[in-house]
This record gives sequence, structure tokens and C-alpha cells, in this order.
Amino acid sequence: MSASKGVNVLRYSALFIGVFYGFFHQSTLTAQSRVAKIDREYERKENLIAQAKAAWSQKALSPEKTAAGEIITDPNDSRFDLEAYLAVAMADGAKKD
Repeated sequence: MSASKGVNVLRYSALFIGVFYGFFHQSTLTAQSRVAKIDREYERKENLIAQAKAAWSQKALSPEKTAAGEIITDPNDSRFDLEAYLAVAMADGAKKD
């Protein structure tokens, strides 16, 4: 009988060790998954910010022009861009000085 008690102790010990290892391993995998998800979200936001910066710099560096290449100076026009108009006006003022 003492042999069967020893075997039972080994069986239950192995069972509890396996359950503990499974719990620990699952928590490690879950933590790695969370970190990977956070990293992907951060990279996505970085890409969106880079795209927005590129679009803004493209808009800021190339002022809106008419078909003839002139800057729209009529403030009542829906395509009028005050920033572009002021940038050109300041550049013209700098050339005159």
C-alpha cells in the first residue's frame, strides 16, 4: 500500500506542477500579446501622424493657385488661402527690400 501512496503523491504533484506551469505560461503569452498590440497601435498612430505632417507640409509648401498659376487674392472666393496669400506677399515684400 505504501507504494500506491507514493505513486499518488507523485501523480498529484505532477498534476499541480503542470497546472501551475500552464497558468504561468498562459499569463506570459497574454502579456506578450498585450505588448504586441500596444506596439502595433503606437506604430499605426506614428504612421498617421507622419502622413498628416506630409500632407500639411505639401499643402503649406505648394500654395493653392488658379489654373493660370496665380495665387487667388479674392477673399470671397471659396478657394482663397490666407496663409498662401500672406506667404507670397511676404516673399514679394522681401524681394523689394
